This record gives sequence, structure tokens and C-alpha cells, in this order.
Amino acid sequence: MVNGYGGLPGGTAVSRLRVYDWPAADGLRGGTPHMHLTCSEGYVVTGGRGAVHTLTASGHEVTPLEPGTVAWFTPGTVHRLVDEGDLSITVLMQNSGLPEAGDAVLTLPPEYLADPGTYAAATVIPADAPREEQARIARARRDLALEGYRALREAADGPAALAAFHRSAAALVRPRLAEWRERWLRGARAAAQATEDQLDRLSDGDVSYLTEAAVRAEQPSVEGKFGMCGWLDVYALP
Repeated sequence: MVNGYGGLPGGTAVSRLRVYDWPAADGLRGGTPHMHLTCSEGYVVTGGRGAVHTLTASGHEVTPLEPGTVAWFTPGTVHRLVDEGDLSITVLMQNSGLPEAGDAVLTLPPEYLADPGTYAAATVIPADAPREEQARIARARRDLALEGYRALREAADGPAALAAFHRSAAALVRPRLAEWRERWLRGARAAAQATEDQLDRLSDGDVSYLTEAAVRAEQPSVEGKFGMCGWLDVYALP
């Protein structure tokens, strides 16, 4: 399978993010706190100022974001982007963009995490809804997720409360694991396999695969969409 993978290096995906400037009940402006279960996510800050607030078993942390900052976090990190002035980010997403394809659970209050139907009713933004209605839903789910996020932060048994959220999140996504595995097979695993094959060929003195070199470029979708943390310009990558 030499050169059999044509996606971005390492099976990643990329999008451009303009963080929401919607004020929340705590006076901060920004996006929806959530967590990924199988993917690391990275930020390359391209403009503005802000911070990412994170919550792990080690506690709460605030990482300042300014142009030039590169920040990333691993699965299980509850994260909330805060806009302090026109915060713009290039987002790198592991596993061919799986975070935006389902590997994310918002920190809704526990009663909304009971089953996939209840969760979807509180989080799904209909693709055919007018933009104003999409914005209303995105903001409402952000505010609802902030309620659950504050409860997690303020829980007297912090690590136990976070562990309970982890279990609820895992139960919600379990029906989609086969689909996620297929995306991983076509993406990150295929990319790693291609490198292994190339190393094997080089070891044998075979450089013929280098004649298959190719250059690709993509522009972001002209439509964009309401994401979890802000307005997303996405790319239709292989």
C-alpha cells in the first residue's frame, strides 16, 4: 500500500474557527464545554486573544491563547474556549476530523446524558433550519452545557463527578464505535501503514514509489457551520 493514503499528514483534519463572542451567565464569552473520547485536538492561534479552560482529574486549568500559541490536549479533557477579543484558531483534529464527526460529548446536566435520544434533542442543529434558528440552538446548547460544566467544576467530589461524566459519555457514543473504527482504519492507521511500507521499500533500496508523489490543495467550504466552540470553516478532505 505504498502512497495509499492521500489525506493530511498523520490522518489529521483541519478547520478554521472563529470563537463565539456570545456572553455567558458567568460573564465570559465563548464556546461550548465538551470532551472527546478518542481524539487529541490541537490549536494554532492565528488572531485575537483568549484562553482555553480545561478540566481533568488533576483539576481546572486556564491556558492563555494569543497569536502564535500552539496548544493541545488529550482525550478526556473537558475544554471550553473563551474569547477575549476576536479569537481565531486553526484547529487540528486527530483521526480525520472525528471530533467534529461525533467524538464529542457536551457537558450537559446528567439528565440529558441518559440516552442518545434525549442528548440529541438538546444538541442537534438541523442542517435545513434558517441560520438565525441554528444560532439560537447553538447558543442554547452552549448555555445548557455550561450548567453541567459549572456543576463538574464545583462538585465537592470533583474526580468522582468527572468520572461519572466519563461513564455517561462513553455510554452515549457506544453505538457509533464501529463507524469510528472504520474512520480510523481509513485515516490514521492507513497513514501509519503507508509510512511502514515506505520504510520497508527504502530498506530494500526501492525508491520507485517516489515517482507517485502528488500535490493537493483545498479551500474551505463556502458555507461553514455552527460548531461547538464557534463558527467553523471546514475543508472537504480525503
